[in-house]
Amino acid sequence: MKTVKDYIRTIVDFPHEGIMFRDVTTLFADPRGMRLAIDQLLAPYVGQHIDKVVGLEARGFIIGGAIAHQLSIGFVPIRKKGKLPGAVISEDYKLEYGEAVVEVHDDAIQPGEKILVVDDLLATGGTAEAGIKLVERLGGEIVGCAFIIDLPELGGRKRLEDLGYDIHALCQFDGA
Repeated sequence: MKTVKDYIRTIVDFPHEGIMFRDVTTLFADPRGMRLAIDQLLAPYVGQHIDKVVGLEARGFIIGGAIAHQLSIGFVPIRKKGKLPGAVISEDYKLEYGEAVVEVHDDAIQPGEKILVVDDLLATGGTAEAGIKLVERLGGEIVGCAFIIDLPELGGRKRLEDLGYDIHALCQFDGA
């Protein structure tokens, strides 16, 4: 029986030499793999009240939209700076090789709403933490953070757990 990890391919030296890129497009392209991932991402949250799913750009949009559809709730994208029309709030964060900014519409989440944050990959946790900060600035309450892949050596899971967030990941890969 295949696991979610079996559907993910590794591309060596992409986007830079020494990087082992974990490609979830092969998971998304397979209907059994995609269903397995969505079902397993949802499993820990069955029975919990969730108002909206927040997806982190860009592959978080794919799984976040599918999860929101499955739960019959709204979906909120957190995007890179300059990609959303209308009024937004922004959050700066550090990357391995510099800095970046993510944004969300300033009316996307109402105070007290219960939010599930999703993305394909948890590496250093910087993008996820920035997304969480945006949700909390709007008054949303984080129910949990769900990822397909965790790269534990990069410390993202520990970073988010140390901040008090519940982390759920379907599989792990060693290395960067």
